[in-house]
Amino acid sequence: MSNSSAKVIQPPNGLRLKVGGGFGGIDAAAIAKAEEALRAMSDQFGQWLQDEIDKMDAAWAAIQAQGLTAETAEGLYFRAHDLKGLGGTYQYPLVTRLAASLCRLMDEPEKRLTAPKSLLEAHINAIRAVVRDKIQTEDHPVGRALAEELETQVRVYAAR
Repeated sequence: MSNSSAKVIQPPNGLRLKVGGGFGGIDAAAIAKAEEALRAMSDQFGQWLQDEIDKMDAAWAAIQAQGLTAETAEGLYFRAHDLKGLGGTYQYPLVTRLAASLCRLMDEPEKRLTAPKSLLEAHINAIRAVVRDKIQTEDHPVGRALAEELETQVRVYAAR
């Protein structure tokens, strides 16, 4: 039997103080209210998504007119990044997946200028097509095939 007098010290949990106590403090009523607000706006999602695609098209048109420059490539990257974040919100998780693939192709600013324009355009056309044809999820075989092929092409390009 040991005679050591060990003492356990519990450091203060600063995170618990910042979030208002225990982690069970999430207000279910507030979440339900937010979800209801989203449902009420859902009839506008299609137009909002089209607005984002129009911005992507304008960024692509700038690349076509001015070439792939640091500025034009960044413009397309930011449009893809926005679509990646908004696709699921607008009930098009497949747009999120396709835009994420486009972002991976352009993530590093120094590689943006060497990204193959044909692969950039393939991503843009795929995003346009899935919205036009209302292919919202990867459960659709064409949508899944598009996403998988584009992701494969990005991996092949990145491995060079």
